[in-house]
Amino acid sequence: MPGPVRSVSQAFAILRLLSVEGPLTLSEVVRETGLSPSSGLNLLRTLVAEGICQREIAGKRYRLAEGWAQAGVLGDSGPSRRIAAARPALARFAREHDTATGLWQVVSNERLALVALGESGEATRIHMVEGQRQPIGGGSTGRALAASAGLDHAELVRRFSKVRWRRRIDLAAWVEQIARAQSVGYAIDDGFNHPGICSVSATVPPGPGEGGAVQFCVSASIFAGSRSDREIEALGRALVDLAQGPALCGRDT
Repeated sequence: MPGPVRSVSQAFAILRLLSVEGPLTLSEVVRETGLSPSSGLNLLRTLVAEGICQREIAGKRYRLAEGWAQAGVLGDSGPSRRIAAARPALARFAREHDTATGLWQVVSNERLALVALGESGEATRIHMVEGQRQPIGGGSTGRALAASAGLDHAELVRRFSKVRWRRRIDLAAWVEQIARAQSVGYAIDDGFNHPGICSVSATVPPGPGEGGAVQFCVSASIFAGSRSDREIEALGRALVDLAQGPALCGRDT
């Protein structure tokens, strides 16, 4: 049976990116999707010609045409419905475990975007903002995604090299942490990505009709040193339960 048409899949990758990130330049689109500049330009010109995208002359940015953006053609997709359904569960988890609890979406082969956030009710809390992005290999989310994907060594090296680590870590130690994440079901970053912050992450299983690719990862962030190893392990297990529950993965378990 023939597989997907590559150019059509690439066009939808651009549309999903624009629906999440808003207006982007050609260089930003090709960086986030991994397309070559010529392929990216040809696809964007085609989408503009078909009336799906528009090009802003002043900033040379591309955005979804108003008809598509307002009608929610992409926004009413399965991933968007899952994001909306996840918000109450994230908020409950954040309150119960006193964490900043985020749902991250893979938006390209280079980046993740924070698409939903639950915050604790504490006066002193970790500041996160929906829409913020980070390299796909960074933090506990990067380890969790790498563990679930079973990446080869070359891709592990590529992802590791793209991260601006704030606390020194070598590749071998990072790969070892990924192996542990494969074993226990969740990953930990203790101050390597953001000094003073410990984060725990677990991948969300693909929902119905999404194929085998993991698109989402859920994280819980706490202040470094605020909990014992046993408490962090308990947090990791609770996060796995959240990630695999119907509110996030969109199916009964």
